[in-house]
Amino acid sequence: MVSKKKFMTTLATSVALASIGFTTVGQVVPQMGAQVQTAQAATSAINDFITNNNITPVSITNEEGTFSYWTPYENGVGKPEGVVIHETATPGASARNEATYFNREWPNMYSYVHAFVDANEILNIKNTDYAVWGAGPTANAKFVQVELCEVSTTYSFARSVANQAYYTASKLVQYNLPFTPGVTVMSHNDVSKKWGETTHTDPVGYFAKWGYSMDQFYDLVGKYYNQLKGNTNSGNTNNGVNNGGGTANSNVITVNNTQGSYVPLVAFQSDGTTKKITNRALANNTPWYTDQTKTYQGLTYRRVATNEWVDQGYVTK
Repeated sequence: MVSKKKFMTTLATSVALASIGFTTVGQVVPQMGAQVQTAQAATSAINDFITNNNITPVSITNEEGTFSYWTPYENGVGKPEGVVIHETATPGASARNEATYFNREWPNMYSYVHAFVDANEILNIKNTDYAVWGAGPTANAKFVQVELCEVSTTYSFARSVANQAYYTASKLVQYNLPFTPGVTVMSHNDVSKKWGETTHTDPVGYFAKWGYSMDQFYDLVGKYYNQLKGNTNSGNTNNGVNNGGGTANSNVITVNNTQGSYVPLVAFQSDGTTKKITNRALANNTPWYTDQTKTYQGLTYRRVATNEWVDQGYVTK
């Protein structure tokens, strides 16, 4: 949890104002080489519920928020060391509600995070190449930070925690980080204990209300981490499962648009035609996991998310 009622200690590094945006991206994250590490499996009714009900994470929505500091991590721009897990402590508030509040109030709260997650949305509001103010100066300079919204039903909790675990795994893969519970993925409680710069204990108490724990969350992160790394085809429709009528074709592609600053995406509609996606795109010269191909009007498209496809013409390798 990032406190809304008291000032948080900000980064203990110099900051500079800038007014740059970042390219929005789809659900599947860049694939990079890293050693796969998994958490020790923890028995969990919630994780079993996610599996038994075929709950899959939603796409990540990226919308640059109002936080105007563009501060490198201690190792440099685009070099976080892991992900810190928060929860909002605001029952019933959605990811959109929280993002709206933080975008308006961060200059007064001195607090900001990279993303909010609820049962229906993963909303990233700050480019994760840069640090935010959420867990004290040491952790701020090291970690991507994500807040889980509080919900009121088991189904919503399962969906929300699946979304948060997926977001966490996707960031580890994006930044070529191993999955090491308690090191590259930490709760705010872990951060408070390790560095003593905050007193927050989230999300431990909220998880406990649902009979859940960080060990069980680590197990779920490990599942998505391995799927995103292409080590298993089970459970996630974005890794080798043909659910869109295309041809299964698992590999990693690199995309680039020599005529623009980003690579556009299209969606296939129910009548088989394509429609340009206007609120998400792929960054130039980035690798992406793809599992299907489709052909339309002589063009071949590669799938990089549930219904997000890139023209083969933008694929460089």
